[in-house]
Amino acid sequence: MKNRILFTHRRPGVKRKVSLDGWVRKIAILVCLLLLVSCQGKNQLPNNQAQVKVARVVSGQSLEVLGMAEQPNLISQVRLVGIDAPDLRQRPWGEQAKEQLENLIGGAEQSVMLEFDLEAKDKIGRTLAYVWKNKILLNEELVKQGNALFVGRSPNHKYDQRLERAQQWARVMGQGIWNPEKPMRLTPAEFRRQNL
Repeated sequence: MKNRILFTHRRPGVKRKVSLDGWVRKIAILVCLLLLVSCQGKNQLPNNQAQVKVARVVSGQSLEVLGMAEQPNLISQVRLVGIDAPDLRQRPWGEQAKEQLENLIGGAEQSVMLEFDLEAKDKIGRTLAYVWKNKILLNEELVKQGNALFVGRSPNHKYDQRLERAQQWARVMGQGIWNPEKPMRLTPAEFRRQNL
Protein backbone atom coordinates (compact mmCIF):
# COMPACT_ATOMS: atom_id res chain seq x y z
CA MET A 1 0.00 0.00 0.00
CA LYS A 2 3.01 2.32 -0.16
CA ASN A 3 2.40 3.53 -3.74
CA ARG A 4 -1.34 3.95 -3.46
CA ILE A 5 -2.97 7.14 -2.44
CA LEU A 6 -6.08 6.45 -0.50
CA PHE A 7 -8.77 8.67 0.81
CA THR A 8 -11.93 8.05 2.67
CA HIS A 9 -15.13 8.67 0.78
CA ARG A 10 -17.96 9.62 3.06
CA ARG A 11 -21.60 9.26 2.44
CA PRO A 12 -23.97 9.36 5.32
CA GLY A 13 -23.54 6.12 7.17
CA VAL A 14 -20.93 4.65 4.71
CA LYS A 15 -17.14 4.78 4.89
CA ARG A 16 -14.94 3.30 2.19
CA LYS A 17 -11.47 3.78 0.83
CA VAL A 18 -11.02 4.67 -2.87
CA SER A 19 -7.78 4.27 -4.78
CA LEU A 20 -6.71 7.34 -6.78
CA ASP A 21 -4.17 5.42 -8.88
CA GLY A 22 -7.03 3.28 -10.28
CA TRP A 23 -8.82 6.45 -11.42
CA VAL A 24 -5.63 7.88 -12.88
CA ARG A 25 -5.07 4.67 -14.84
CA LYS A 26 -8.65 4.76 -16.23
CA ILE A 27 -8.32 8.41 -17.22
CA ALA A 28 -4.96 7.70 -18.92
CA ILE A 29 -6.52 4.85 -20.92
CA LEU A 30 -9.44 7.05 -21.94
CA VAL A 31 -7.07 9.84 -23.07
CA CYS A 32 -5.05 7.34 -25.14
CA LEU A 33 -8.19 5.99 -26.82
CA LEU A 34 -9.37 9.50 -27.65
CA LEU A 35 -5.97 10.32 -29.15
CA LEU A 36 -6.00 7.16 -31.28
CA VAL A 37 -9.49 7.89 -32.59
CA SER A 38 -8.64 11.51 -33.39
CA CYS A 39 -5.47 10.49 -35.28
CA GLN A 40 -7.35 8.27 -37.73
CA GLY A 41 -8.00 9.70 -41.18
CA LYS A 42 -11.40 11.21 -41.74
CA ASN A 43 -12.04 9.44 -45.07
CA GLN A 44 -10.86 5.97 -44.26
CA LEU A 45 -12.90 3.26 -45.91
CA PRO A 46 -13.92 -0.08 -44.44
CA ASN A 47 -11.69 -3.03 -45.34
CA ASN A 48 -14.25 -4.27 -47.86
CA GLN A 49 -14.17 -1.08 -49.96
CA ALA A 50 -11.71 0.77 -52.19
CA GLN A 51 -11.91 4.11 -53.99
CA VAL A 52 -10.35 3.76 -57.47
CA LYS A 53 -10.17 5.59 -60.79
CA VAL A 54 -11.53 3.93 -63.90
CA ALA A 55 -8.87 3.53 -66.61
CA ARG A 56 -11.37 2.10 -69.12
CA VAL A 57 -14.54 0.09 -69.47
CA VAL A 58 -13.69 -3.26 -71.08
CA SER A 59 -17.24 -4.62 -71.44
CA GLY A 60 -20.65 -4.42 -69.82
CA GLN A 61 -19.32 -6.40 -66.85
CA SER A 62 -15.64 -5.52 -66.52
CA LEU A 63 -13.38 -2.52 -65.95
CA GLU A 64 -9.74 -1.66 -65.70
CA VAL A 65 -9.01 0.54 -62.68
CA LEU A 66 -6.11 2.40 -61.10
CA GLY A 67 -5.48 2.72 -57.39
CA MET A 68 -5.88 -0.77 -55.99
CA ALA A 69 -3.44 -1.93 -53.33
CA GLU A 70 -0.16 -0.12 -52.71
CA GLN A 71 0.65 0.77 -56.32
CA PRO A 72 -1.64 3.60 -57.45
CA ASN A 73 -0.48 3.43 -61.10
CA LEU A 74 -0.98 -0.32 -61.51
CA ILE A 75 -3.96 -1.30 -63.68
CA SER A 76 -6.22 -3.95 -62.15
CA GLN A 77 -9.02 -5.93 -63.80
CA VAL A 78 -12.41 -5.74 -62.06
CA ARG A 79 -15.41 -7.98 -62.78
CA LEU A 80 -18.83 -6.78 -61.59
CA VAL A 81 -20.32 -9.31 -59.15
CA GLY A 82 -23.72 -10.89 -59.67
CA ILE A 83 -24.22 -10.03 -63.32
CA ASP A 84 -23.52 -11.51 -66.73
CA ALA A 85 -23.53 -8.93 -69.52
CA PRO A 86 -23.78 -9.89 -73.20
CA ASP A 87 -20.51 -10.59 -74.98
CA LEU A 88 -19.33 -7.69 -77.17
CA ARG A 89 -19.89 -9.96 -80.19
CA GLN A 90 -23.57 -10.36 -79.21
CA ARG A 91 -24.84 -7.48 -81.28
CA PRO A 92 -26.35 -5.05 -80.41
CA TRP A 93 -26.63 -6.01 -76.71
CA GLY A 94 -22.94 -6.33 -75.88
CA GLU A 95 -22.07 -2.85 -77.15
CA GLN A 96 -25.17 -1.39 -75.46
CA ALA A 97 -24.14 -2.88 -72.11
CA LYS A 98 -20.61 -1.47 -72.45
CA GLU A 99 -21.94 1.97 -73.46
CA GLN A 100 -24.36 2.05 -70.53
CA LEU A 101 -21.58 1.19 -68.07
CA GLU A 102 -19.40 3.95 -69.58
CA ASN A 103 -22.30 6.43 -69.26
CA LEU A 104 -22.98 5.42 -65.65
CA ILE A 105 -19.32 5.91 -64.77
CA GLY A 106 -19.01 9.16 -66.72
CA GLY A 107 -15.86 8.29 -68.68
CA ALA A 108 -12.24 7.45 -67.95
CA GLU A 109 -10.44 8.92 -64.94
CA GLN A 110 -13.68 8.98 -62.94
CA SER A 111 -13.66 7.69 -59.37
CA VAL A 112 -15.82 4.77 -58.33
CA MET A 113 -16.16 2.84 -55.09
CA LEU A 114 -15.53 -0.89 -55.19
CA GLU A 115 -17.24 -3.01 -52.54
CA PHE A 116 -16.02 -6.56 -52.02
CA ASP A 117 -17.94 -9.62 -50.88
CA LEU A 118 -16.65 -12.97 -49.59
CA GLU A 119 -14.79 -14.13 -52.70
CA ALA A 120 -12.24 -11.52 -53.83
CA LYS A 121 -11.07 -12.97 -57.20
CA ASP A 122 -12.55 -14.99 -60.05
CA LYS A 123 -10.83 -18.01 -61.61
CA ILE A 124 -8.85 -15.85 -64.06
CA GLY A 125 -7.60 -13.44 -61.39
CA ARG A 126 -9.94 -10.47 -61.82
CA THR A 127 -11.09 -8.66 -58.69
CA LEU A 128 -14.79 -9.28 -57.99
CA ALA A 129 -16.67 -6.19 -56.82
CA TYR A 130 -19.89 -4.28 -56.55
CA VAL A 131 -19.28 -0.92 -58.21
CA TRP A 132 -20.81 2.27 -56.77
CA LYS A 133 -20.94 5.75 -58.33
CA ASN A 134 -22.80 8.59 -56.62
CA LYS A 135 -24.54 6.10 -54.30
CA ILE A 136 -25.86 4.09 -57.30
CA LEU A 137 -25.03 0.38 -57.46
CA LEU A 138 -23.94 0.07 -61.10
CA ASN A 139 -24.32 -3.72 -61.10
CA GLU A 140 -28.00 -3.25 -60.24
CA GLU A 141 -28.52 -0.41 -62.73
CA LEU A 142 -27.16 -2.52 -65.62
CA VAL A 143 -29.63 -5.30 -64.77
CA LYS A 144 -32.53 -2.87 -64.26
CA GLN A 145 -32.00 -1.32 -67.71
CA GLY A 146 -31.92 -4.77 -69.31
CA ASN A 147 -28.24 -4.68 -70.23
CA ALA A 148 -27.15 -7.61 -68.06
CA LEU A 149 -28.57 -10.73 -66.46
CA PHE A 150 -28.58 -11.37 -62.74
CA VAL A 151 -26.44 -14.43 -62.02
CA GLY A 152 -25.99 -15.38 -58.37
CA ARG A 153 -22.50 -16.74 -57.92
CA SER A 154 -21.59 -18.47 -54.71
CA PRO A 155 -20.41 -17.28 -52.21
CA ASN A 156 -20.97 -13.62 -53.23
CA HIS A 157 -24.64 -12.98 -52.45
CA LYS A 158 -24.73 -9.64 -50.64
CA TYR A 159 -26.98 -7.87 -53.16
CA ASP A 160 -28.69 -10.86 -54.79
CA GLN A 161 -32.19 -9.73 -53.79
CA ARG A 162 -31.65 -6.25 -55.23
CA LEU A 163 -30.26 -7.68 -58.46
CA GLU A 164 -33.07 -10.22 -58.78
CA ARG A 165 -35.73 -7.52 -58.26
CA ALA A 166 -34.00 -5.33 -60.86
CA GLN A 167 -34.12 -8.21 -63.36
CA GLN A 168 -37.81 -8.85 -62.68
CA TRP A 169 -38.51 -5.16 -63.28
CA ALA A 170 -36.51 -5.15 -66.56
CA ARG A 171 -38.41 -8.23 -67.79
CA VAL A 172 -41.82 -6.77 -66.98
CA MET A 173 -40.90 -3.45 -68.61
CA GLY A 174 -39.33 -5.10 -71.69
CA GLN A 175 -36.00 -3.31 -71.20
CA GLY A 176 -32.90 -4.05 -73.29
CA ILE A 177 -32.36 -7.78 -73.72
CA TRP A 178 -35.98 -8.35 -72.59
CA ASN A 179 -37.46 -6.25 -75.42
CA PRO A 180 -40.22 -8.50 -76.86
CA GLU A 181 -39.61 -7.14 -80.38
CA LYS A 182 -35.88 -7.89 -80.30
CA PRO A 183 -35.07 -10.27 -77.43
CA MET A 184 -31.66 -11.75 -76.83
CA ARG A 185 -32.00 -15.46 -77.67
CA LEU A 186 -28.86 -16.84 -75.99
CA THR A 187 -27.60 -16.02 -72.51
CA PRO A 188 -24.06 -14.60 -72.49
CA ALA A 189 -22.77 -17.90 -71.08
CA GLU A 190 -24.47 -19.92 -73.86
CA PHE A 191 -23.15 -17.51 -76.50
CA ARG A 192 -19.58 -17.82 -75.21
CA ARG A 193 -19.81 -21.64 -75.15
CA GLN A 194 -21.01 -21.70 -78.78
CA ASN A 195 -18.45 -19.15 -79.97
CA LEU A 196 -15.19 -20.18 -78.36
